Amino acid sequence: MTMGMMNVLSNSNSMLRFFLLVLSVLSVRSNDDDEGAVTCGSVIKIQSIESGYYLNSEEKTLGGNGSGQQLVTFQKDRATQNTLWLVRPAHHGMEDKSEYPDVASCGLAEPIMCNTPIRLTHLDTKRNLHSHGVKSPMSRQQEVSAYGVGDGKGDGGDDWIIRCIAPNSKYWKRGESFHLFHRDTAKFLGTTKTVEFTRDNCGQNCPIMGHLEAFGRGTNDKYTTFKVEQGVHIAK
Repeated sequence: MTMGMMNVLSNSNSMLRFFLLVLSVLSVRSNDDDEGAVTCGSVIKIQSIESGYYLNSEEKTLGGNGSGQQLVTFQKDRATQNTLWLVRPAHHGMEDKSEYPDVASCGLAEPIMCNTPIRLTHLDTKRNLHSHGVKSPMSRQQEVSAYGVGDGKGDGGDDWIIRCIAPNSKYWKRGESFHLFHRDTAKFLGTTKTVEFTRDNCGQNCPIMGHLEAFGRGTNDKYTTFKVEQGVHIAK
């Protein structure tokens, strides 16, 4: 099973293979089960509460701006597959042998507890949600990118901690508000409608026209509040 999950990250038809693998081994929960916990190995969409936009990535860059790594933005269209993210254990350095070794921060199909470190791997490009000490292009906060060479591997800069907001929460729940805290730099993932890419600030041929900037922010507030919206949720 673990080798099958690794193949998801290296095959060009990974989305189809992932769903076939999950359906053959595990039960599938629909997103109608709003009371359920998010589980490790699920594919999800993450929505900004403030803007209503969805965490997005594509094989695009902004040229000379920032690190040059793959762009991460927020976009309004929830139907695109560019907003699908695979929930995985935090970086553990043993991915060549097993996706879920004993040291993994979460096990396959296990509910994820609040304050657990995880990775979010972009399902289409196999790069991990990442941040580092580079300024974001518009707000000049911290850049958020998608990192890696397309095999799902990366480094500790790909690790994010689930900060549940509801009092006395034990698990990361679908439909409930949460913050995503970057472990390496102590920043929160954020976005807002005031940092929209337009012709004026991005140019006539802007590759992400109408998208919102994703940034790392030093405080947790309405701009860093999200919920899991839609997805394929797996359970044992």
